[in-house]
Amino acid sequence: MVTTAAVIVAAGRGTRVKGGSGTPKQYLPLGGTPVLAYSLRTLTGHPRVNTAVVVYNPEDAEFYQAAAAPFEGRLRPPVPGGATRQASVLAGLEALGSASPDRVLIHDAARPFLTAELVDDLVAALDTSAGAIAAEPVSDTLKQAAADGTISRTVDRAGLWRAQTPQAFRYDVILEAHRRAIAEGRSDFTDDAGLAEWAGLPVKLVASSARNMKLTTADDIELAERLLARAAALLEPRNGTGFDVHRFAAGDHVWLCGVKIAHTHRLEGHSDADVGLHALTDAILGAIGDGDIGQHFPPSDPQWRGAASRIFLADAAARVRKLNGRIVNVDVTLLCEAPKIGPHREAMRDAIGGILGIGAERVGIKATTMEGLGFIGRGEGIAAMASATVLLPA
Repeated sequence: MVTTAAVIVAAGRGTRVKGGSGTPKQYLPLGGTPVLAYSLRTLTGHPRVNTAVVVYNPEDAEFYQAAAAPFEGRLRPPVPGGATRQASVLAGLEALGSASPDRVLIHDAARPFLTAELVDDLVAALDTSAGAIAAEPVSDTLKQAAADGTISRTVDRAGLWRAQTPQAFRYDVILEAHRRAIAEGRSDFTDDAGLAEWAGLPVKLVASSARNMKLTTADDIELAERLLARAAALLEPRNGTGFDVHRFAAGDHVWLCGVKIAHTHRLEGHSDADVGLHALTDAILGAIGDGDIGQHFPPSDPQWRGAASRIFLADAAARVRKLNGRIVNVDVTLLCEAPKIGPHREAMRDAIGGILGIGAERVGIKATTMEGLGFIGRGEGIAAMASATVLLPA
């Protein structure tokens, strides 16, 4: 299986856009959410991205923890950046060594509006090229200035593109190119495509848009806020519900809402039989009108035998993002006589929040017994009910 990793560069100080508190731009609130969190939500929740690492400034550790908390289960430990962007990217690439990914996406944390479709296009471009970058064709007339500030000439814009991120590469070749650049004393590259060109690697242009903007100044933050407000005004709420049940079988643990719990039995099923995540997956799919878990992950398919149910839930979340939607909150009720849910509630909320890329405060976990009635009351199995609220473009 081809694996893809992501390096999110967030080590800069962003002096041109810092708020009065001195907060670097990648941690400033945007629509009430840290700028960095937008990129993390898209990249860590994408079904083709297997792992991710953030390159940060250790002085910003508190800011980083606040922004990254909802995604903790899907992020590798952050690594300190270097004196330049080039050095920071190399640090991130080296940190992925133990994962040995086939491909890597390198993205600037200050570009919060990347889409799942753009990630798809970049990864697909690597099937035929060593590198690919998000870019936008230049549409403005370009002028070159003379020393006195007057126009010296008009530049032909034909064939010119504005480079953006993510920039995607085959992992081994971009890592080798970065190492070679440092060995040869080159530390002046402003993006990874430029370094790749220097190393002789072919790099494809993948069409993006101006919406994938980089936040550089206070005006950019203001524009981004307006874009979010406009998008929010065009969203409508959709609600979905889900239900699932699994019988007990011989075993010594159960998976419930993403948490492994020691128990006298296991739940029987084709996957890991996490009844809570199954119900929640169906709730999210129901909210967007996209079938059910059995349609997308049929139990007749041997590849899902014993699979972790977090895969199913992450796929449902990715489907929401592909519709430019947002998961607002989810709620799960577990119906069982045992095991006790209370001691594991917070771990469950954190696990689900991490899979969906939302804060644990948006996740509800409840449990009830059946007062000894029915198959659940007799301790023969566990059932779960779930609901999800999603915002989708009207």
